[in-house]
Amino acid sequence: MALKHSLRRLMNYKWVTANVPFFLFLSVLAVLYIANGHIADKTVRDINTTANQLKELQYEYKTVKSDLMYKSRETEMIKATAPLGLKVSAEPPVHIVVEQKTDTKNN
Repeated sequence: MALKHSLRRLMNYKWVTANVPFFLFLSVLAVLYIANGHIADKTVRDINTTANQLKELQYEYKTVKSDLMYKSRETEMIKATAPLGLKVSAEPPVHIVVEQKTDTKNN
């Protein structure tokens, strides 16, 4: 009986109306706490998605790089240019030297 009487005295209309701002403050804190949890979960999901995309792009880069290395070998280049009628020259390249003319008239 004493507990009931003290609770009734504690939870009266004046006490509740006097503490409405505090209850609103607690409600706002609860909403912010829940929103923060949702934002953190979304951020973690975004990080995981970005990490997976990065791994896929790394695999693609390695595949393309190895394919390029294979296709840029001399034998593969010869095979690729054969239908165009291009072939490797048997003669070494010729070095062309251009001599400078000296202008004796202007001296």
